[in-house]
Amino acid sequence: MKYRILGKTGLKVSVIGLGTWQLGGEWGKDFTQAEVDAMFDRARDLGINLIDTAECYGDHLAESLIGAAIQRDRERWIVATKFGHKFHGHMNRSEPRSARDVMQQLEDSLRALRSDYIDIYQYHSVRNDEFDDPELREALQRARAAGKIRHLGASISPPDNLYQTEGASAAGVEVIQVLYNRLDRRAEAAVLPSCQRQNLGVLARVPLASGFLSGKYRPGASFSGRDFRSGQDPARLRATLEEVQRIAQEEVPAGVDMAQWALAWCLRHAAVTAVIPGCKSVQQVEANAAAAKLEMVVGQ
Repeated sequence: MKYRILGKTGLKVSVIGLGTWQLGGEWGKDFTQAEVDAMFDRARDLGINLIDTAECYGDHLAESLIGAAIQRDRERWIVATKFGHKFHGHMNRSEPRSARDVMQQLEDSLRALRSDYIDIYQYHSVRNDEFDDPELREALQRARAAGKIRHLGASISPPDNLYQTEGASAAGVEVIQVLYNRLDRRAEAAVLPSCQRQNLGVLARVPLASGFLSGKYRPGASFSGRDFRSGQDPARLRATLEEVQRIAQEEVPAGVDMAQWALAWCLRHAAVTAVIPGCKSVQQVEANAAAAKLEMVVGQ
């Protein structure tokens, strides 16, 4: 495994992290605690120490599974979670974002994670006016002073949201999480350069483009059931799969796994600290971790 310093936080994080949206059940699979434990056990072995999760991956469900999996060695992990959405059902959320609501979410997250602190507490795709809310900022700083939060982050949306990126330092935000992958490079224009100027850590989310860059899907593929990708417009889905096929043929070196290449492609950008791909099995944890070995990844 390779490691990088997460901007001004000073935290040393593995360049490959564990994204955990899938643990909430919206990727078409429910997970047992034993399955999650096995994935985290293997991640330990491979040197992964970064976890990204959220309050609305299930109703704190992902956090609960994670909390049980890491309780024996909580101190070795860097846990990033989020606030600002309330889970009600499959792809059904509301947005309770008052300072009081967020502080309740913080307590619920701490309880689910079986921890008395969160390493990185992130705004979760909030509006710009909510990002500027002085009451919420004050509440977050109080929680930080109390030791419940160690660092603040912002998971921005859309990926070219320069307003929140440029306002990060004034808000006490030290980490930006942004959608970034070979199919969506919007962050390169202004967001990533802004992060570099401010020495902000960058977590690249959806680095495999929701699995499309895994190399598993060809033009004509479809999704059904509870898989969140099943609701995509057919024409857009077809165009995406055709572009993925072109990239596989023209850009991925012969003999290199496409998913590993896609993770390493993100990490080659000087602003990106780590990628946080999801995983459904021990085998996928292993495959993701192997991307750190590709020569296009620079690290310690």
